[in-house]
Amino acid sequence: MSKNTDKGLFITFEGTEGCGKSTHVKLLKQFLDQNNIRSVVTFEPGGTPVGQKIRKLLLDKTATFHENAELLLFGVDRIEHVSTVIKPALKEGKSVICDRYIDSTTAYQEGGRGLPKDRVEFINGLSSQGVVPDITIILDLPSSEGLKRVKESVRDRFESESMDFHDRVRNKFLDIARAEPHRVKVVSSIESIDTVQGKIREIVREYL
Repeated sequence: MSKNTDKGLFITFEGTEGCGKSTHVKLLKQFLDQNNIRSVVTFEPGGTPVGQKIRKLLLDKTATFHENAELLLFGVDRIEHVSTVIKPALKEGKSVICDRYIDSTTAYQEGGRGLPKDRVEFINGLSSQGVVPDITIILDLPSSEGLKRVKESVRDRFESESMDFHDRVRNKFLDIARAEPHRVKVVSSIESIDTVQGKIREIVREYL
């Protein structure tokens, strides 16, 4: 997939819990700044005022949802996010770096929860409004290693899921990468931060 020349570059970061997305989003932002590329950093769920309320619900360890309700909450969050943050920034020629997007919904809802593929694809299509990333970077590492990086005392509702759940999520991310190799790039995050960030920058440079 090639970048639209009249818009900014849309880059998404994906991966299982503790894979280092937040760290590498910040470092890539610094790289774009150094190269005088205007960019916006955002995230899902919670990248809008409405999304913040939805995020609080979704991550609350005491909350329980019907599987379809959880999926729809992610969809509502994304509709607001795409409409008010992502599309406007891209139209202004800014690049957007997003911590989680449609592939997380696929990995967690279809892979982790076992929801039907067509249902998840419908919600992803509706909520993304046709906005597809130019580059998706999956930071990959064993689920057990990722969860070691997340203190048990501060784990949210998803981080508190079983190891089997997290393994299914990881496997679905890798399935996505195999299915869309031109858009989705897998980078092992088991290595040092500098090494991982170097590989990410190599990938992004090809699109600049």
